Amino acid sequence: MNTDITASVDPEYPVIDRNPPFTKVVGNFSTLDYFRFMTITGVSVTVGYLSGIKPGIRGPSMVTGGLIGLMGGFMYAYQNSAGRLMGFFPNDGEVARYKKSNN
Repeated sequence: MNTDITASVDPEYPVIDRNPPFTKVVGNFSTLDYFRFMTITGVSVTVGYLSGIKPGIRGPSMVTGGLIGLMGGFMYAYQNSAGRLMGFFPNDGEVARYKKSNN
């Protein structure tokens, strides 16, 4: 069973890299990706703190929420960056940048 989305769905936008490596995807994070990453992390820290019912558990709850938000925010930014490189999300900036570096 093939679970690779790139094998079953054609990209709607120009493809820059069909199978981008981790370093290229992270290097392609945009300002908006970092903003979303930090926003998700910050909201998760706040929700973790507020979900601590007793004062003694608020600290550990805040740290746990922050770690979950950090991982979730990174995965969301990674998904958006990889999607742009693979042509599944709008990628005008990436196309211009990579065409310029290849010439």
